Amino acid sequence: MKTKRIWKDIVVSSFESISCLIFYFPRHKLIFNPIKKLFLIIVGAKVGKWVTFYPGIRISTGKNLRIGNEVDLAWGVIITTKGGVEIGDRTLIGYRTQILSSNHIIPANRKRIFEEGHVLKRITIGKDVWIGANCVITAGVNIGEGAVVAAGSVVTKNVEPFTIVGGVPARMIKERN
Repeated sequence: MKTKRIWKDIVVSSFESISCLIFYFPRHKLIFNPIKKLFLIIVGAKVGKWVTFYPGIRISTGKNLRIGNEVDLAWGVIITTKGGVEIGDRTLIGYRTQILSSNHIIPANRKRIFEEGHVLKRITIGKDVWIGANCVITAGVNIGEGAVVAAGSVVTKNVEPFTIVGGVPARMIKERN
């Protein structure tokens, strides 16, 4: 059992090191972005055309990830994909935003959280969405087409198409005209 755990740790840390190195490169559309796209495809993602990957992005693991065409992922974006993440065409994801498709299970009767595992829920972000900087998108959320999420928001519930939301937790501010 110990040998299996050691090998798993080696594989995971090797993947993380390679991923960090690849996503450290600048966002050059003709040289480095194709390398980043290829890496994601190798690990199981589906990635559209002309996706911009800024430096410092963290995507774990890439499996269950679908990114549409002309998506822009800014500096420091974190995406966990175990529960599944779909990002529509022409979507802008702001600096240091976190898209988290898994979450820890909170056990009953004061059991240890560490041993309870995770809840995995798909996140769907529609096309032409703008998510501002420093947002957190939680597992199971759907963000509708044309929506805007204000900077610093924590999205815990679905966002209707063509609405502007903001706050902690995010609430509708107004509809887009």
